[in-house]
Amino acid sequence: MGIVALRHFLEAVAYVLDVGLHIYMWIIIARALLSWVSPDPYNPIVRFLYNITEPVLGWLRRRIPLVFGGLDLTPIIVLLAIVFLRSFLVATLHDWARMVG
Repeated sequence: MGIVALRHFLEAVAYVLDVGLHIYMWIIIARALLSWVSPDPYNPIVRFLYNITEPVLGWLRRRIPLVFGGLDLTPIIVLLAIVFLRSFLVATLHDWARMVG
């Protein structure tokens, strides 16, 4: 019974992580698209997108300067990291779940 529970737990963690990363990927894309226009900074949606993405984007900008000619490449790096995590980490968790059960 314990082995089956562990397998289901790993599958659930992999699934939730995959969905969370997928949603965050679309949030990053939405923020990047909004940066092409001048949205109202007091709009609740704009504030939400900024508040949920700036901790990651700002952290990366402070460590690696990725602004070239006024073009911020930080969202692209974050999107590549999300694709990597979805391809590697989620797949590894699914594989571990199969090995356990």
